[in-house]
Amino acid sequence: MTLNKKTLKADGFTGFRPLTALDINRIPQHQGIFALLLPEVSEPRFLAKSTAGIFKKKNPSLAQAELAANWVADAEVLYIGKAGPGSKGNRGLRRQVQEFIDFGRGKPPGHWDGRLIWQLADAENLLVAWKEFPAAELNGAHALYHAQFRQVHGPLPFANLVQARS
Repeated sequence: MTLNKKTLKADGFTGFRPLTALDINRIPQHQGIFALLLPEVSEPRFLAKSTAGIFKKKNPSLAQAELAANWVADAEVLYIGKAGPGSKGNRGLRRQVQEFIDFGRGKPPGHWDGRLIWQLADAENLLVAWKEFPAAELNGAHALYHAQFRQVHGPLPFANLVQARS
């Protein structure tokens, strides 16, 4: 199955809001999967330097050639992430997406998954969508979405550098 706005909506994802216009309080606090999508399939415009924050004294920027090598032509989905409940049960989609956006705006992150997003010239126009999952199903669902993407395109989505495991 091709993962795109239409198929994700049919599978129960909601939101599909541009990052620039996102009201973070509309995102549920429970755990789940979130995806970043192009508003329309287009050729990428890469920034020379990432807008993302520094992680453990490491610069998140990659060379243009590395970014281009990760780009998946004709794919709407650029990143599939997950938001678990956390060890204290106080995490979830809202907090994970907010931290992801803050990372792209230069704040230091707790991790740097999806960092390639923040080297796209139009990153703030990307759409974010989400779907809640019970904690017991979260890892399996994350791995399944990665597998579905790979069945159609071969590699993982552009900003997913590691295959999710169930």
